[in-house]
Amino acid sequence: MVAVNSHTEEDRRSASTEKLATLVQTRTATLSKYTSLAGQRPFSEQADLSNVLREFCETLIDYTASAHFQLYRYIAEKMERRTAVREIASQVYPHIIKTTDTILNFNDKYENIMSCNKRNELCKTLDEDLSHLGEALAERIHFEDQVISAIAGEVVH
Repeated sequence: MVAVNSHTEEDRRSASTEKLATLVQTRTATLSKYTSLAGQRPFSEQADLSNVLREFCETLIDYTASAHFQLYRYIAEKMERRTAVREIASQVYPHIIKTTDTILNFNDKYENIMSCNKRNELCKTLDEDLSHLGEALAERIHFEDQVISAIAGEVVH
């Protein structure tokens, strides 16, 4: 019976590690697309932002979904049994939800900017909204890193 429990624990840890790898991969892709989009500054109606902005919004949503529907659901469904991981996750999750709201608001506003009749107006607000989003992403990463550290067995401060 010990071997079965040990194998199950090993499977759980492997699953949480896999979910972390997906999170980090989608996060890295998002930051890369963010940098590409920010590099298009100053934004103007004449600039060809459509592909860069569309790809960024898609990647941003993939990243957000990866965290919520893989990692946090895994923890919430008590598949992760380590108390330290569950405690850190429950402490940081409200902060991550707040950043999710910022992400979803940005996506809703800009995902269809090129087909929108308010394109000129949105180009004027994109710089400020992108900066606000960057702050939210930095905050989110800070909190996610606490969960990642707990899963990796590191001491979290």
